[in-house]
Amino acid sequence: MVSMKNNSLIKKGLSLSVLTLFSRILGLVREMTKAKFLGTTAYSDAFNVAFMIPNLFRRLFAENAISVAFIPTFKGYIEDSDTPEKKQDAQNFVNATFTLISFMTTLFVTIGIIFTPLILKIFFDTEKINALDEGIILTRIMFPYLIVISIAALFQGILNSLKIFSPSGFTPILFNGIVIGFTYIFKDRMANPARAMATGVICGGLVQAFFQLPFVLKNDWKITFTSLKNAFTNPGTKKIMLLVAPTIIGMAGYQLNDVVSTALATHAGEGVASSLQYSLRLQELILGICAVTIGTVILPDLAGFSKNNEWEKFNELLSQSIKIMIFISIPITFYSLSMNENIISLVFASGKFNADSISMTKEVFKFHIAGLCFIALNRIIAPSFYAQQNTKSPTIAGLVNFAANMILASILVRKFGGNGIALALTLASAVNTIMLFIFLGKSKNIQLASLIKNTLLYTIKMCLFSAIAAVPVYLLRGKIISLLAGHDKIISQGIPVGTTALLFGAIGIGLMIVTKDPLIKSVLNKIKSR
Repeated sequence: MVSMKNNSLIKKGLSLSVLTLFSRILGLVREMTKAKFLGTTAYSDAFNVAFMIPNLFRRLFAENAISVAFIPTFKGYIEDSDTPEKKQDAQNFVNATFTLISFMTTLFVTIGIIFTPLILKIFFDTEKINALDEGIILTRIMFPYLIVISIAALFQGILNSLKIFSPSGFTPILFNGIVIGFTYIFKDRMANPARAMATGVICGGLVQAFFQLPFVLKNDWKITFTSLKNAFTNPGTKKIMLLVAPTIIGMAGYQLNDVVSTALATHAGEGVASSLQYSLRLQELILGICAVTIGTVILPDLAGFSKNNEWEKFNELLSQSIKIMIFISIPITFYSLSMNENIISLVFASGKFNADSISMTKEVFKFHIAGLCFIALNRIIAPSFYAQQNTKSPTIAGLVNFAANMILASILVRKFGGNGIALALTLASAVNTIMLFIFLGKSKNIQLASLIKNTLLYTIKMCLFSAIAAVPVYLLRGKIISLLAGHDKIISQGIPVGTTALLFGAIGIGLMIVTKDPLIKSVLNKIKSR
């Protein structure tokens, strides 16, 4: 039974991971494009702030509402829609949610565009007139992205509730491709490359929404507007608002980490905010492949197990998902710490991304990547609360996370600059993980003692294996780099990164096979069966 469940989770995860991998790679290429044309200049800082604002509210309202409330609620409608009347109730719920999201985001974006100059003054000193003026223009271009990406998130929620993941997994590939294409095509036809990239963002968001629509319609779900009265009074949307309202406070705390970090960074010096964003992009590449993928896959199943009181299956799926996160994140952390400068140089060194940019980014990357495992675990544990319709616990954890990050970042930035901001995020993420585990213990349905024991033992095991695999990388990297010095970066940086990654991976997988690790056995069995 355990093996069958493991294989099922791994099968879903591997399928979605392929798409997510391409998406994150293109996301990295998008960041490389920005590095090439904007580097760590004031234009880059302006773009980062302008793009962060609609993204902040997307995560806070749209993705929060979909993951916390829409999917569990819609899942309940689907499971109960055994008559035409109940199926119509589910359709009315979808229409009401679509209307509510469209209305609220349009209203919010309109207000945001009007008050953009006031918002941007939080991030830029008034004497930095170039960055401030450009940031206002870029923010107004990209603010409507919130509307289209929120609608796209709703379509994704519908499809994911039906356990259809591929269309939603493919849309970020389209988005990143469009942003990259617009930047190259229009960089010389607009005032600067940042505006070309911003135009690509809004066009890419439109494509993300429209691409998923046919798949929603194909599964017999209509997307139509209803009256605002129906939208606000529908039992399903009222339930969503009740579930989401408490989490907005906690999520706001979590998401405001970006705001605080970016504001501190823009005041810490030119390029600091950009170096933090480049570093985070590398971290998000990994998180997207593992944490986001597994979190997306398990939420509908966790919600179903919770609704049906199948707590043994619930605990088993949660434990298995946590192990997968540890299995992926810890080895990557050790390898990234061993080869950080080479990875940064290989990915970003080009055009305006010079030696100073490399130096700034590699330093903050060390502190960011150290928190990878904590952030990955948070992305897995949080859905276990939402599946139980428990929004209070992650809300409190989010507030504690925000408070810890704000206090630590404000203190550490004074002495360590961008490094201090990155370290604060890692420490705050660790605090958040601890808080979530504590809150799990308050549920009588969660086998916390067993969960913590398995998590700690597996963490120690992966740290030990990763440390062993990192030793030859540390010993050989200098010789390989010296041998290839003087060539272009594909050879001088790419070959050392590729060679050491293969060496590290081979040793790590070998150790897993020798110790007959259950996860690696499941993956190997899945490969053999194909």
